[in-house]
Amino acid sequence: MLELEIDESANPEFRLAANSFARVNVRPEVIIDQIDAPQNLSRHAIAFACDVKATEGDPSIFRGTGRFIMLWDDAPQESWTNNFRVILYAKSPLETDIGFDDDSAEIAWAWLMTSLEQHGATVDVAGGTTTRVLSVGHGTLSTQSHHAELELRASWCPTSDDLAGHLEAWVDLICMMSGLSLHGEGVTSIDRRN
Repeated sequence: MLELEIDESANPEFRLAANSFARVNVRPEVIIDQIDAPQNLSRHAIAFACDVKATEGDPSIFRGTGRFIMLWDDAPQESWTNNFRVILYAKSPLETDIGFDDDSAEIAWAWLMTSLEQHGATVDVAGGTTTRVLSVGHGTLSTQSHHAELELRASWCPTSDDLAGHLEAWVDLICMMSGLSLHGEGVTSIDRRN
């Protein structure tokens, strides 16, 4: 469960949607904190930061990280289909065999769409960009190991005011980008057969 600070003077529609975040199941692999929301994008906003915890014996200082912002305005802004808009950012280093694969930029978007579907979070006018950073040492740095990093920025209009699934999908995306399972620690996926 997330502890929330919501302005009681905010619009009731915004408060109802923001309070739905309190029902989010927080994965044990992550730390989620409410952070200051941008003030100039809409009338009301709520924002969160997520960081994937380093595992014991993991030499990485940095695992996955991200930001999630839910905006609400009195009337839909340009390209919004309702009064809500979700904006997110996710970033993680990748295993080099995945990061250097030409299809890796498509993977993060597919992971996001899969995670939204698994959490029942339906969206309108979804869009985003993926940035892949590849680092290869040369000359005196040629002995450094290759490094790959992936960033995804996305936004959409949620189709309901129950936004818990949207936040859970974002957390799952960051976990998958960090090499963790979509289903969480110790959970095995079972294929359904007819």
